[in-house]
Amino acid sequence: MDFRFDIIIEYAPLLLKGTLLTIGLSIAGILIGLILGVLIGLGKMMRNKLLVLPFSCYVGFFRGTPLFVQILIVHFGMVPLFLGKTNGIVAGIIALSLNSAAYVAEILRGGVQSIEKGQMEAARSLGLSHVQAMRHIILPQAFKRMIPPLGNEFIVLVKDSSLVSVIAAPEIVYWAQSMGAEYFRVWEPYITAAVIYLVLTLTLSFLLHLLERRLATDD
Repeated sequence: MDFRFDIIIEYAPLLLKGTLLTIGLSIAGILIGLILGVLIGLGKMMRNKLLVLPFSCYVGFFRGTPLFVQILIVHFGMVPLFLGKTNGIVAGIIALSLNSAAYVAEILRGGVQSIEKGQMEAARSLGLSHVQAMRHIILPQAFKRMIPPLGNEFIVLVKDSSLVSVIAAPEIVYWAQSMGAEYFRVWEPYITAAVIYLVLTLTLSFLLHLLERRLATDD
């Protein structure tokens, strides 16, 4: 089997642009998803079941349907509704953010519920309100326990961002497909894309490992 490095070199600038877009999509998705996820997670922990219902429905929908379908709904339905026309990058950011928020909400809920209930009761007995106890006692402890699953969610988001190629967002897979279509090759474009994703995810895993060790040292 002949492996043509020349076409990889030819597409290298485009693949670099695609990699930068993939990183940008992932960072935007996790940041917006983190903000929305915290709000949704806190909403799911309210005592009023009627108020909890919309948050539970949100999490159920985005965790129970394929991200691929969510991207298509956002791209062909939501974005044109508000902007008048669609945009692959905008749709990709929105879809990834909404999807990530559902998983972040569950990670937050699990992290908070892993803290012993006695700590909340002790904080309330000292005169702290529920909000103050959550802010100063519960959430700081829960955050450290949430780092590993949040890191895993970020890694998954980087890989899932490849799905936005279906709406012509020019990320890694988009240019790999263009390379394959132009030269009628399979190995070169997709092995190159796989290597790029591997480098991104291994780098993230390494950084997350360092963060976990740093937090463990601070305890």
